[in-house]
Amino acid sequence: MSDNNRDYDIVLLGASGFVGRFTARHLAESAPDGARIAIAGRSRSRLQDVNRDLGVDWPILEVDTGDEAAVARLAASTTVVATTVGPYLRHGMGVAAACARAGTSYADLAGESVFVARSVERNHDAAADSGARIVHSCGFDSIPSDLGLGLAHAAAGGVPIVAATLRIGSLRGGVSGGTIDSLRQQMQEARTDAAARRLVGDPYALTPGPSVRLPGHHATRWGKERGAWQAPFVMGAYNQQIVQRSNYLTGWSYGQLMQYREVVATGRGPAGFARAAGIAAGTAALVAGLSFPPTRALLDRVLPAPGSGPSSDAIERGRFALDVDVYPVDGPPVRTRVAAPFDPGYGGTGVMLGESALSLAFDDLPEHAGVLTPMVAMGQSLASRLRSQGFTLDVGAVR
Repeated sequence: MSDNNRDYDIVLLGASGFVGRFTARHLAESAPDGARIAIAGRSRSRLQDVNRDLGVDWPILEVDTGDEAAVARLAASTTVVATTVGPYLRHGMGVAAACARAGTSYADLAGESVFVARSVERNHDAAADSGARIVHSCGFDSIPSDLGLGLAHAAAGGVPIVAATLRIGSLRGGVSGGTIDSLRQQMQEARTDAAARRLVGDPYALTPGPSVRLPGHHATRWGKERGAWQAPFVMGAYNQQIVQRSNYLTGWSYGQLMQYREVVATGRGPAGFARAAGIAAGTAALVAGLSFPPTRALLDRVLPAPGSGPSSDAIERGRFALDVDVYPVDGPPVRTRVAAPFDPGYGGTGVMLGESALSLAFDDLPEHAGVLTPMVAMGQSLASRLRSQGFTLDVGAVR
């Protein structure tokens, strides 16, 4: 809950960036009357532009994420820090650590296994001691996956799960330069660090691991299921790490042998086959290309640059819909339909991060602290908030 002894309820760090502006706009439209919001970043003039464009007069804090003293003052001044400043391997650890020490809740958009695993190692105990909720991955990575599974598990009676599958039904939206840069940084780290390479491919990278593992159960291959073609979802490996952390933080309530995967449904027949093969090949080529300097230099010429994104028309046409199917050990399977009339990486992510910050600042949340996940930190409160913003989070039987 908001701390009246601090200057602000929420500080949005990176408010002048591409996704930061979407988040700022959402906060301007949806924050309750009297909410004390400030915006922060390196450029006062760009932050002034944000205030002018939104018609607000929020306090402006000039902060460089490399300035440890400035980041510590920022963390101590507010109840919640929400940050869009990535790649988080480069710009996130100092902010998360300062919040963990100061008892300040924190939300970001990280989709970087190496960064989050290091944050768990370095920040969990400090945050647990201070009462801070450090919540990574509060955008399209990984709220639909994490809330979708958690809500379905609760509706199934909270019993252990044999298997869970997220299926992307439709996804229309662009890829930001910041997302590409995060992937680039992680691939560079993995190329030079064997421990980082192991983290990227380990479904239990964010946990001590269960006492029993099924060999190879984390692998998702492209192919046919029930007569229809499907391909692995590009963020499935990372999202699996988040849902397994939720599993661990709740005492392995989903079951230590739960098999989780994410796929893109591509349809039947030759057209479905071609789409599945193309997605699988394109994903593998992108990851491989960003891992080696010669091909990375070529890709950098054509991929979006950090701070850039698609046109406003393309963002306006964005939509997504997915199903998370849960198969419990006892009882019928349960499905969460997660959908929204927003571009997943921009408008939708801005809403998800904004509502996460508002939930951390103002909601009566479960008594958890440490490096958490969206489901464990905010759960049903965040789901209710997103529904009020036009998101579908419907739970029912698998048909």
